[in-house]
Amino acid sequence: MPAASELEFPPIVLTFAASDPSGGAGVQADILTIASMGCHPLSVLTAITVQDTLGVEGVLALDSEWVSDQARCLLEDMPVDAFKIGVLGSVENVTAIAEVLSDYPDVPVILDPVLASGRGDELANDQMTRAMRDLLLPLTTILTPNSIEARRLAETDDDEAPTSYRCNYARVDLHPAHQRRWATHVGNDSDVDCR
Repeated sequence: MPAASELEFPPIVLTFAASDPSGGAGVQADILTIASMGCHPLSVLTAITVQDTLGVEGVLALDSEWVSDQARCLLEDMPVDAFKIGVLGSVENVTAIAEVLSDYPDVPVILDPVLASGRGDELANDQMTRAMRDLLLPLTTILTPNSIEARRLAETDDDEAPTSYRCNYARVDLHPAHQRRWATHVGNDSDVDCR
C-alpha cells in the first residue's frame, strides 16, 4: 500500500455560496457540480434562503465573521486548488471573502456574480454590486456573468447604459494586470455582450 504522501488526491475546490433548499442552485448545486468534475468540494455558507423551484422569497446573510472563520478553518487544514464564488448575501461578506482570497493570490477564482434569481428576485443591491466590482473582480480569474449581470458590473455613475464596448473596456480597466475571461448566456462569439 502506498504511503499517504504518495496517494493522489483530487483537486480541492472551495465554494462560497448561499444555501438553496430546493437543491437547484447555491451550495448544494456547487457541491454536486464540483464532485461530478472529479474534484473534492469544500463549502462556506454565506447566506440561507427561503426558496423553491419558482423563486427566492427571502435571503438571510450569515455574519461575515462566520463566513471568514469557515473559510480560514478549511484553508488551514486543506490545500485549495480553486475558489468558486456565488451568492454572497451582504457587502460585509464580499469584504470578508476578498480579504480571505487576497491571502491566496495564486489560487484561481471563479466568480459567478449572481445578482438576481432566474425569476428576477434581487440577490445583490447596488452597494453589493459595487463592492464585488471593487473588491472581487481584481482577484477573479474567470468571470461568468449573464448579460444582465455584465451590464450591472460595468455600470458607471453617468446615465448612459453600458454597451458591449463599455463592458469590455470596464473589464480591461478594472484588471490592467490580468486578462479575464467573461462567459455569458449570450449566444455569440464575443466575450461579453451587454446589449
